[in-house]
Amino acid sequence: MPSTHQNRYETYQSRLKRLEIILSRLKKADQRFFWLRMGIFFGGWLVTFAVSYLFPGFGWIFAAVGSVLAFVIVVFYHRRLDEIQLRYASANRWFSSQVARLTYDWQQLPSPPVGNLPADHPFARDLNLVGPKSLLHLIDTCTTQGGHSRLQNWLCYPDLEADKIRYRQEVLQEMVYLPGFRNRLMLISQPNSENKKEDLQAEKILKWLESGIAPTSLNTTLIVLLTLVGVNLILLFLWLFQIIPAFWQFGLILYMGIYLFQYQQFKSLFHDAMTLGKVLQQFQLVLNFLEKYPYPAGSKLGQIASRLKQPGKSPSIILKKVSRLISAASLQNNQILTLIVNAIIPWDLIFARQLSSYKQTIHHLLPDWLDTWYEIEALNALANFSYLFPEYQFAEFINTSENADEMIFEAKQMGHPLIPMKTRVCNDFGLTAKGQVVIVTGSNMSGKSTFLRTVGINTALALAGAVVPAASLRLQVVRLFTCIQVSDSLNDGFSYFYAEVFRLKQLLDALQIGTQPPVLFLIDEIFRGTNNQERRIGSQAYVRALTKANGAGLISTHDLELSKLAEEDGDILNYNFRDDVVDGRMAFDYILRTGPSPTTNALKIMKLEGLPVE
Repeated sequence: MPSTHQNRYETYQSRLKRLEIILSRLKKADQRFFWLRMGIFFGGWLVTFAVSYLFPGFGWIFAAVGSVLAFVIVVFYHRRLDEIQLRYASANRWFSSQVARLTYDWQQLPSPPVGNLPADHPFARDLNLVGPKSLLHLIDTCTTQGGHSRLQNWLCYPDLEADKIRYRQEVLQEMVYLPGFRNRLMLISQPNSENKKEDLQAEKILKWLESGIAPTSLNTTLIVLLTLVGVNLILLFLWLFQIIPAFWQFGLILYMGIYLFQYQQFKSLFHDAMTLGKVLQQFQLVLNFLEKYPYPAGSKLGQIASRLKQPGKSPSIILKKVSRLISAASLQNNQILTLIVNAIIPWDLIFARQLSSYKQTIHHLLPDWLDTWYEIEALNALANFSYLFPEYQFAEFINTSENADEMIFEAKQMGHPLIPMKTRVCNDFGLTAKGQVVIVTGSNMSGKSTFLRTVGINTALALAGAVVPAASLRLQVVRLFTCIQVSDSLNDGFSYFYAEVFRLKQLLDALQIGTQPPVLFLIDEIFRGTNNQERRIGSQAYVRALTKANGAGLISTHDLELSKLAEEDGDILNYNFRDDVVDGRMAFDYILRTGPSPTTNALKIMKLEGLPVE
């Protein structure tokens, strides 16, 4: 039997149960290690004291050394256990978030990233693409700000070239069948913490790369100090053999003076490097994985990752060297040892020179590495969405021609992706030519606005290359434009009606551009901000203008008079949603039907709620 949404849910629930058992066992083992460490620590002191008291001599030294060794060994294995616990806890969080996506449990999903979209965006805010309980909140599994932005741009600023969208679909189809790759990428990208996750801020590394002193400014100082080290060693050797007086002391004072004078110039290099050490380690881990993963032969995903495989310039080589330098430079964390070592040799300056040199190398490579990472991470989010909902389908993009009557949009059993499958109602719908305007009538709460959003959000998903909740979807590449949630702006002095007029004028301007793909427009309750008579006159004129433009779309309205336009123009079609009263309550089936609405329910609702209605 083919995999279904329910199969995915049961699989993840089974994995979570196994993980909970393993984590419970690891927690018990962790407690045993804690008491074992305490026992060895205090027991070692008691044994050492007893040996020194009962067996005079040097036996206590062996007891003390043995106790210390036992303690070190236990600590080593305890830390290994902690690392295992963190990995399993990370896996538990990941699979829990997968279950939350399958069940639309918004509280258990990571908080969505803050999207910086302009207030006049053509469609994003009307279609609930960003923000809490949005499409991006459901889909986004990215851990970097770059990945978040890439995914958001695909949804909100889609490519208008069918070939690019088809290519992305092909990559996603590959990734759906690589669950090991997808899960591994997510697990190594996530921070090992149960607290609210913080993005891997690779931008901090870019800032670090752009800071610091140039290698040439260190060269002269380093040559002078190394020369003084050699001279001082010779003077010290001659003094030890009583050949000359202790001139080495003056050389040491000169050496330390030059060192301390130059130290202020490069100490920030180490401070930044130490601060970013953990971020760089995780950054390196992800890029190494993407670079070395055995992609299938001829894989399009492998072609994207091939940008990380430049001979001699791959992340696995460059970042490994930088990590070693940072580890060596971490000697600075021990101030006493740092003072001793740097009094002998300019240790910090040597590694400052090396770090600064590698910063120049990475500075030219990192943007391409980041771009590759962001691309694959955003693709991984869309592929994961496809895997979670195997019933969904990839859209088919129609090759456009000069024929004005070509199909614009055709969907079979299409539903809204943010409505759970158990309560979702799916409908068939199509726009068969440019200039076509569908007027959707129906009573309050019957489903008009939701259907408009269903058409829009599925179009956004399709243009991003993602799967859509439909049996099939065929469409042209279109420019989306919506006028659904218009709001007034008191700060700008805009009334609701003026804001709506301004929005509709923007749509009309977009429709006049004949050199770009057609506009798919969605208008909810046109001109609701004015009186009935002016609304009817304005609406009729606006609908007639839409039929002559480069686009097609839907308009929902309560005004049944507007539906009469279909009698005078074949490009204007009527659809409706109906309602009924069952057992004293309003009932809706949310099924789209052809023709104008035969029912209204405003008076019914008022009467049911006890208002005086004749």
